[in-house]
Amino acid sequence: MDSLTHAALGACLGELVLSRKLGKRALLYGAVAQNLPDMDVVAALWLPTSENLLVHRGFTHSFFFGLLLAVLLTLLASKWHRKGQVRWQQFFLFFVVQLFAHDLLDTCNAYGTGLLEPFSHQRFSFHLLYVADPFFTIWPVAALIALLVLRNTLPVRNRWALVGLLPAGLYLLYAVVNKSVIREGIEASLAKKQLPHTSLMVTPTPFNNWLWYAVAATDAGYYVGHRSVFSPDDYVTDFRFFPKNEKLLTSAVSPEEVQELKRFAAGYYTAERWNDTLVFNVLRYGQILGWQNPYARFTFHYFLSPAGVDNTLVMQRGRVKGWSRETLQHMYRAIFGVREERHRAEPQAQ
Repeated sequence: MDSLTHAALGACLGELVLSRKLGKRALLYGAVAQNLPDMDVVAALWLPTSENLLVHRGFTHSFFFGLLLAVLLTLLASKWHRKGQVRWQQFFLFFVVQLFAHDLLDTCNAYGTGLLEPFSHQRFSFHLLYVADPFFTIWPVAALIALLVLRNTLPVRNRWALVGLLPAGLYLLYAVVNKSVIREGIEASLAKKQLPHTSLMVTPTPFNNWLWYAVAATDAGYYVGHRSVFSPDDYVTDFRFFPKNEKLLTSAVSPEEVQELKRFAAGYYTAERWNDTLVFNVLRYGQILGWQNPYARFTFHYFLSPAGVDNTLVMQRGRVKGWSRETLQHMYRAIFGVREERHRAEPQAQ
């Protein structure tokens, strides 16, 4: 998730656990601790982009690192508060909860989180939330603003902390239900269209949890489509096929770079040529305005050759490219359009 969401959630947790003894400093401790796993972003200063993609949300997002960091933070916090305001056991539990909450929340979006590093390189990604979802973030941010304004002595502060946490938790459960509905609808559509597949991935489109992007993998390529949680049960999702083009990757300048990207892609990738440029697409992050143009390029596109092409902003360059008022109108129609059209047609059918 984004840093603002982590900070706001951390502050709300800080209010509930430490505010009686530390006052508003508990908000600061929580906001900072909740963001510490993202210290791995500094690796981008010296690592090649393909390596940095795997370092981010790797070891610093593991449970093992969380325990080590919690011990260090507990020692530091106990030293700063020598008067015994907070027992070290309480500090340790506080930091463990903050760090583990960050790690687990990051598993809810598409990037992939190395919870078991360094003992296993498996990445966990449950595809429940887009990396920045305002409908999830608004609750903890509103609560944080209230907690910064309200005096420490007011008993209503705990209620505001719960306002920041409980609705966000309910929204996460709502996302679980939505994913189940979408997956069932996509599977039914694939069956009706007689499109065999070896695996299926569904993930939310940007900034919402109602319109989802689906990728059904085959040996030769992928069927890609979008579906709304409001689509009727009998609605058949439309798909476009994108060939994998594995053979194109043999012409890449660096085979090591290709292997790192394949690992990052977790089985969902294609290769293609844009004029003289060899491009590696990771399909897990959706298409650029794919609900508007079903043949749109993929959000994550990495330039393999010619050598020296800049890939520094590969995670960001396609996320909001081309967005406009028309984009939002197309998204609205993709979310609600099928149901609205069905509703308008029903009286005529009678």
